Amino acid sequence: MRRPAFSSFSAAFCHRLVGAFLVVLLLVATAWADAGRAPKYVFLFIGDGMAVPQRSAAEYVLASRKGETRPGIVKLAMDTLPVQGMTTTYSLNSIITDSAAAGTALATGCKTQNGVLGLNGQGDAVPTVAEMARDKGYRVGIVTSVSLNHATPASFYAHQPSRGNYYEIALDLAKSGFTYFGGGGLIDPTGQRSRTPGDKPNALDAIKAAGYVVADTRADILALKPGVKAVAINPELTWGRSMPYTLDKDPKGLSLAEYTAKGIALLDNPKGFFFMIEGGKIDWACHANDATTAVDDTLAMDQAVRLAMDFAAKHPGETLIVVTGDHECGGLTLGFAGTRYGSYYDYLKYQKTSFERFTDLVDAYKKTHTPETASFDDFVPLIREQYGLIVPTAADLEAMQHAPTPSKTVTSPANPHGMYLKDYELAELKAAFDRTMRTVRKHHKQPMSETDYQAYGDEEPFVVTISHILDHKAGIGWTSFAHTGVPVLTSAGGPGAEAFAGYYDNTDLAKKLMAAMGVGVVRAQK
Repeated sequence: MRRPAFSSFSAAFCHRLVGAFLVVLLLVATAWADAGRAPKYVFLFIGDGMAVPQRSAAEYVLASRKGETRPGIVKLAMDTLPVQGMTTTYSLNSIITDSAAAGTALATGCKTQNGVLGLNGQGDAVPTVAEMARDKGYRVGIVTSVSLNHATPASFYAHQPSRGNYYEIALDLAKSGFTYFGGGGLIDPTGQRSRTPGDKPNALDAIKAAGYVVADTRADILALKPGVKAVAINPELTWGRSMPYTLDKDPKGLSLAEYTAKGIALLDNPKGFFFMIEGGKIDWACHANDATTAVDDTLAMDQAVRLAMDFAAKHPGETLIVVTGDHECGGLTLGFAGTRYGSYYDYLKYQKTSFERFTDLVDAYKKTHTPETASFDDFVPLIREQYGLIVPTAADLEAMQHAPTPSKTVTSPANPHGMYLKDYELAELKAAFDRTMRTVRKHHKQPMSETDYQAYGDEEPFVVTISHILDHKAGIGWTSFAHTGVPVLTSAGGPGAEAFAGYYDNTDLAKKLMAAMGVGVVRAQK
């Protein structure tokens, strides 16, 4: 009597097993098919100055903002991509690369010397993956939060012996034939710093003559329609003709994600596209040792990555996404001796402005005050308002002596006096304020002493000291005001993504992109 039931159960089980096997077989077959298929749509995201510490700091900050009270992370979109690898960044002549050499390696697959764009070690122009994609029929887009003729974006369309040839680089942009450029403006569009003397036509006129529509208001940028070649310049630009920092907000302009969305709309076509998006000011914030500003720009780039992932979900098996950095900057480390293993990322929420905006306030103050008339007390309310740092009263100092030690196992501080300046911090800040009032920064053409550079970099001593104090309270440290030589993290998803796993050089990343797209072969480098 029981045998038919057993046979029925066995048959049902076998059917389910066969069904499950067929599903797995289909998934494997699809994966194999994707692995051998050239992607139709390719996104390359470059976080300038972004290595593992920058990405990790952003994840810990996200966890803090969600109110997590135990150690842990909230993953960035880029860190959920299925393939992860490590990429070395050294240039042809230095362990520590600059953005031109690193960008050239990522764009061409060739090492070059620091400061050189689109030329190999022998000085020969080498084609970029973007140019190869253009020649194969892909539409090409370039978006960046810094100027469009800055080193990283220029690495994909320019061939110049110096990254400082901004005028010549802008003319290379006009000749590129790419479909879309978006983000910052142009440095030196009239050629005042050009390597050749004499009056020159405005590079923007050359760009328009090449058939580009130049849009520089939010309304005009959002109104751009497919079928045009466009240069979309952010309505609000700050130092270096760049977009404002995310932390400073930009009501007139677009975010990096919005520039990415507009690029997708303009580039999408039956033949596909290659789209490079750079979070360029992560690097600039790290040069200034400003963790909060760097994190917010990292998160802004991650929003653009999320848009690309949403696009990929609508175009499964056709979209390759690669996210990398060109180098690390600042020697950022997630740990500071002064907190003895404590990490209090919740403190960073008090910062309301970037170092750049605060520097503007300091510069304005210096124009109306001499070292003799300047007073640190004038900035005490502003420091509290913009950074949350409090100059304690005598009663506060007494209370601080008896405050409990913050727990080292949580990410939120238990000490109610954590944002109060300790004696040594206050002394450092007052000394830096005096230094600021009595010196001129390198950007103002007066060289800084070696001692001052090691302490403050090229920034205002007062401003960078505020950043250091806040970051140290959070448990974040810095070792440099420049690039470092550590590898960066590379993430990928989509057809061809498996090639980006492992440990490899930045020149290999370019070759992997070219191989995945089937667009060209890099010439052997001597």
